[in-house]
Amino acid sequence: MTVYPFMCKADRLNVKVFETRKEMGQQAAGDVSSKIKELLSVQEDLRMVFASAPSQNELLEGLAADNRIDWSRITVFHMDEYMNLPPGNSKSFASFLKNKLFDRVHPKEVHLIQTANGAENECARYTKLIKEKQVDIVCLGIGENGHIAFNDPPVADFDDQKTMKAVKLDGASRRQQVNDGCFASLDEVPKEALTLTIPALVSAKFLYCVAPGKTKAKAVQLVLHGEITVDCPASVLRKHENCTLYLDQDSFGGGC
Repeated sequence: MTVYPFMCKADRLNVKVFETRKEMGQQAAGDVSSKIKELLSVQEDLRMVFASAPSQNELLEGLAADNRIDWSRITVFHMDEYMNLPPGNSKSFASFLKNKLFDRVHPKEVHLIQTANGAENECARYTKLIKEKQVDIVCLGIGENGHIAFNDPPVADFDDQKTMKAVKLDGASRRQQVNDGCFASLDEVPKEALTLTIPALVSAKFLYCVAPGKTKAKAVQLVLHGEITVDCPASVLRKHENCTLYLDQDSFGGGC
């Protein structure tokens, strides 16, 4: 019989498993909050990148509710955005993060991906912003196909020379948006997006990855037990020196 919570490791990856999604999210938020405070005790400011997905709801709620975080010293980014949605569209990832976190905590600077600039111009603009200084913390998830951000298996590259790029979305990624309730049908889901690349994400000092639910179980098993390969992009997390993966019993499936 499995006793929750428990911790294990997969190569360098720290894994924390909880009985419920709520407990998982609370612990992830607590850990991220503690790291924020620790870093701000020794440096002037902080740079963070966030994922935009319902899987992050509990983490984001916990961070928004923590009034001990000094957001006035934190610059925030997000890691991907759909192309061809009107500015301010409620389905955009920018809108998601503004509603869930940014508009609630009022960070020092908020850098939203602006796809209306066009893919080439926006990739150049956002790359310059990201590369101004090392990112301290990335809060990310894992897709049903093992993606991180929109680095789906067909376009994932562990040695990508770009910081941000335009991509065509894998069918599994688009179906996940319907499964998550973000769109009513597959036809509504955009087919293209801008995404931070894998090297851009894993170059951060600390990674906190939250991946609850049965629909993530197959990808999680590949992350924990499969080869480190772009066939499961999130498997690269096993190589990072400071990455923690948070799971509930539905996504864990068993065994580190």
